[in-house]
Amino acid sequence: MSSSSPPSSSSSSNTKQQLHPLSNLSNNFNHSWITQLSPESNENRLKSKQKTPLDDGSSNNVKRPVYNGHYVPVRPVPLLNPRLVIYSKDMANELGMTSEEDVQSDAFVKFFSGDVDGAFLNHNDNGSTSDSTSSSHNNEDKNNVNVQTWATPYALSIMGKRYTSNCPFGTGDGYGDGRAISIGEVAVENTSHPMASPRYELQLKGAGPTPFCRGADGRAVLRSSIREFLASEAMHNLGIETTRALSLTMSEKGSTSQRPWYSERNKKNIPTVDDPRLQKYSLEQRKQIVAQLNAQSKNDPDIMIEEPNAITCRVAPSFVRVGHLDLFARRATKGLSDYSLGLGTSKPDKTSNEFKELEALVWHACFREFPKTCYDPFNESGDVLSASKCLLQHSMDGIATMVAGWIRVGFAQGNFNADNCLVAGRTMDYGPFGFMDEYHPLFAKWTGSGEHFGFMNQINAGYANFAMLVSSVMPIIEAYSGSMEEADAFKEEIMDNGQRMFEAKLMEALRSKMGFHPEDESVDELWTDLEELLRENHVDWTLFWRQLTVVAKEFPTSSSSFEYKEMFDVLNANDETKKGSSPFYESLDESARLNVQDWITAWMQALVESYKEDGPSTILCNEENNCIAPEERMRLANPKYVLREWMLVEAYTKASPSSIQSPMLPFLAQPTEADESMIHELFELIQNPYDEGSDEQDTKYYRRAPDEALLAGGTAFMS
Repeated sequence: MSSSSPPSSSSSSNTKQQLHPLSNLSNNFNHSWITQLSPESNENRLKSKQKTPLDDGSSNNVKRPVYNGHYVPVRPVPLLNPRLVIYSKDMANELGMTSEEDVQSDAFVKFFSGDVDGAFLNHNDNGSTSDSTSSSHNNEDKNNVNVQTWATPYALSIMGKRYTSNCPFGTGDGYGDGRAISIGEVAVENTSHPMASPRYELQLKGAGPTPFCRGADGRAVLRSSIREFLASEAMHNLGIETTRALSLTMSEKGSTSQRPWYSERNKKNIPTVDDPRLQKYSLEQRKQIVAQLNAQSKNDPDIMIEEPNAITCRVAPSFVRVGHLDLFARRATKGLSDYSLGLGTSKPDKTSNEFKELEALVWHACFREFPKTCYDPFNESGDVLSASKCLLQHSMDGIATMVAGWIRVGFAQGNFNADNCLVAGRTMDYGPFGFMDEYHPLFAKWTGSGEHFGFMNQINAGYANFAMLVSSVMPIIEAYSGSMEEADAFKEEIMDNGQRMFEAKLMEALRSKMGFHPEDESVDELWTDLEELLRENHVDWTLFWRQLTVVAKEFPTSSSSFEYKEMFDVLNANDETKKGSSPFYESLDESARLNVQDWITAWMQALVESYKEDGPSTILCNEENNCIAPEERMRLANPKYVLREWMLVEAYTKASPSSIQSPMLPFLAQPTEADESMIHELFELIQNPYDEGSDEQDTKYYRRAPDEALLAGGTAFMS
């Protein structure tokens, strides 16, 4: 056919039939982690094998130390009888998989449930399976597809302190992707991440053990995978940088894992303000004590349950973590006796293999996350010093923006170590997370969070992770700076700038939630006063802010007069008309009601002042030519729908009734047959979290958490 002749529809159809369902992936595989970085040396691989009797020397699926290299090749362990539960059409489209038929194909299910080789074997031209294909043809097909899979090592740092104590080898050589296996990078035309390289990395969570599994089974279960899938996509639609979820597959009557969990008896036991043991305190002190106990009281699981295995495919432009750079920085400076003490009087050795591995990883992070600003301008000349400084500047902004966004929407990551912090500022690790119901500054869902990862302390945790990133990149900056004094001056400057930026991003988010321009500093005292009221009065974070948005809409700043009691009534809603609609978990007494009303008065008067012709919010938005009404600013800052834990509990309880024998919440009826409809229902809910939603969504999901959800194990808290 000549180039000027358009193909006929039948010819076009035949061409489409001949394409493998995963051809848009396989044709665009581009594994930069493999090509730009290095595996462990043969010498160290042998050294590791000698310390690990069960290691076969090649498969990398048993616990063993990894002494060098940026990755280990490891194949996923496929799920038995895999079935696709749900997928993100939006994410599939970004990867070039626009056909529903391709996504529902056997090849798709195989590939994203861990059978990365079988997905490309035994397939006819149209993608259907065949048992008649010869073995030689199988191998040829396999070799024609560049399927490479790997896991990565990294280090553990918590709140700026480096750890090796819970490494199984006591050396730090055992930390890494214990159950997450990358199954490829795919080059794409564009991503929704404008600064990142146009590619996506695909990673299976729960795909079997790697050298870093520390003795665990390397699996995920359906319950946790449902949470991971939905939360990833929810965060994306909330407008906060995050890893995405492409697919959720499960083992249908196949492989299972036992996990500790909570019976219906496992609940918080919190005293009331009338408890005789608290009578020596004032009422306000009693409220504070009860709130503190409620936020921090958590129990351990008390039963074992057997759950079906599942795998979530998470997707991101890259998964470069602070912990990755931390590991190689430790190795590059290991020989400097004063470096671990923070003295840093000696420059690292640029010729050592350890330093070269760190330098390669810094270049790779620039290439993956900030190619136009940190890689392209400096790579040809080899200016790694400028590239490193650029990387830190962008990372500071990204991590600070992300954490401020978490607080804006009421999210606590729960385990915000450096190994769970991506250098670009992208949310990851949806295991210990939780969206907050009742406000408390130390809220966290995970039993191991501690105060340092509590809700309002996440800004400090984010800054601690950024500080660890700075420490990890400093060996490069020191080695290539004119002097150690020059390097030290840069470190001091960027750390000071970072501290200011993290604080500024938080206040910008809170000002926007109150309806002000994010840079209007004149209203910061309003937040200080409000925070105390929220702590004292058992307030639902999401409902309070969204109802305050309704107040701003019904009483615009252009009004000539205001009825502040009516404003309070709008904020308070009406539990008799709609159960659970008030943001207050307990009815306010007269004193508390007046305090809240006084705050509303001060807030509305401040809004009027800030948005008058010469008010600070008006001036600031005029400078940007981006003026919007306060109520619209608030609507875009205060989501109506978030993934509350009781919603997720109901979804996975219905989806897996044979595994989770007792309902996690007393108000849930125990289903007898698996029902996955609520997974899809919640997926639909999270698509537009700032919109009003349907009447059904409003009735069912725009409400306080049921009282039982604030006490029940597995819902109020989890391990």
